[in-house]
Amino acid sequence: MHSTITTIFFFSLFFIILCFNGPTMVYSQDINQTTFQLPSPLPQWPQGGGFANGTINLGGLLVSQVTTFNKSWATNEGGPDNLGVTFYDPVLIPQGFSSLGSYAQPNNIPFSGQVLAGKDISNNHSNPTLKSPTDYTLVWTSEALDINKDGEGYIWLPVAPDGYKAIGYVISGLSEKPPLDEVSCVRADFVDTTNTTIVLGNNNIVDLNGLNVDASMGGFVVRNQSVGTLKGNISNSMPNLNQIKALIQAYSPVIYLHPDEQYLPSSVDWFFQNGALVYHKGEESKPSPIEKSGSNLPQGGSNDDTYWLDLPFNGSSKDRIKQGDLQDACAYFHVKPVSGGLFTDIAIWVFYPFNGGSKAKVKFLNLSLGKLGEHVGDWEHVTLRINNFNGVLNSVFFSQHSWGKWVPASDLEYHTGNKPVVYASLHGHASYPKPGCVLLGSGGGDIGIRDDTSKSDKMMDTGVRAVMIAAEYLPNVVVEPPWVNYERKWGPKIDYDVDKEINKVKKVMIGKLKKAFEKFVECVPSEILGEDGPTGPKVKNSWTGDEVV
Repeated sequence: MHSTITTIFFFSLFFIILCFNGPTMVYSQDINQTTFQLPSPLPQWPQGGGFANGTINLGGLLVSQVTTFNKSWATNEGGPDNLGVTFYDPVLIPQGFSSLGSYAQPNNIPFSGQVLAGKDISNNHSNPTLKSPTDYTLVWTSEALDINKDGEGYIWLPVAPDGYKAIGYVISGLSEKPPLDEVSCVRADFVDTTNTTIVLGNNNIVDLNGLNVDASMGGFVVRNQSVGTLKGNISNSMPNLNQIKALIQAYSPVIYLHPDEQYLPSSVDWFFQNGALVYHKGEESKPSPIEKSGSNLPQGGSNDDTYWLDLPFNGSSKDRIKQGDLQDACAYFHVKPVSGGLFTDIAIWVFYPFNGGSKAKVKFLNLSLGKLGEHVGDWEHVTLRINNFNGVLNSVFFSQHSWGKWVPASDLEYHTGNKPVVYASLHGHASYPKPGCVLLGSGGGDIGIRDDTSKSDKMMDTGVRAVMIAAEYLPNVVVEPPWVNYERKWGPKIDYDVDKEINKVKKVMIGKLKKAFEKFVECVPSEILGEDGPTGPKVKNSWTGDEVV
């Protein structure tokens, strides 16, 4: 289950900001931030292709990264933890390369800056891949910003020559236009331009009077202004099969299940072999056992409610399958390019045969919601985002019911080495980076569905028994198992009366508590209440698109 909620995804409006492993030098005496490094040294990645070579050849345009910066301007309050945000100019750019823009980062997280630099290798003197801007347009100034700040800041949008696009802004502490040779614009055939809706109110967003800084990812955009993003070259930058296996062993997360969790993950094969059935509409009295690989499941098509999976008839077998089999559980890996091949996303899918009932907090009461939330066949996932320049973990996406969030590598908990920790919520199995309790639908109040997470001895290393299920950019290398292309429901439509279950809970409440609970229930998404069976990984928007929140 994952998000259709949109927030800043600044890669499409700004240049790519990349986390890194190794020293970043910040040439300023008054910057007190520490530099983030992964807990353990990187392994030596297997050789082959253009992955993790330090540069990416886009075919006439060579792209590298700059990791040294001068402080340009900063605010000292506002945003996460009220610590402000700092803007930087890249320095010590490799010989022959040109900067493509500036960098910004909130002050509440360790410094983790990298920006792109480009070099023209096209030998096309009449139409090179890079050109200097012809002018600058002032698109934002801090002069009207009533906040503790280091002087004034000015953001300039390069005016690109005809046939070229700017892919980054220039930040300055001066009101005069920057030199024309400070950045380069990129030939338009190497650039994608996208208009992304910006939704403010997210705790990760610093809003500075029209300038929005993404606290989780480290970029900035100017409202009503846009820049492009580079088109990558997938064939030159994506990992090969051996490199994928090394990435999985280096970064595969460890999932902690709640100590009270009754409904554990399993492998899909175990689910099929232990009596799962496939139903066909109109022939409900004659369900079929499922072959181990899912070879007798309908392939492709659409989720048209004509097929669904369910547990076996026998009560003891049904109860046993609901509990899953942690010792047998597999994680399923789908590898794909993002940002045109500048990053690799590794989506890690985990299957639970059963999703348990929900619990609610209503003021001082903690209540079971009975059958609400129960359904057969629960698919959950987290996604690793890997920097293709060096193979470094950039961030992790945690799916949480119908939404989710990206967490930068600097804000993750690690188990051993560079393996992130994931906390799966009790019964619902949503993924969180930290333990505790999240109230869903609470609106900041004290009424909501409980998502409880905690560390326990019930844990799953997703790198053990890892199964590759798809990598479309490697045709004929990774073969998709038949069940991946089963695009119908993995559980039946729930046949209980939701209103009846709600009324059972309301009986224990009086007065304002009852009214508050009724209002809350109206806002809860139906999928959290478990009214229908879920679909499999390939039906999710993120299978071919991005993990947007």
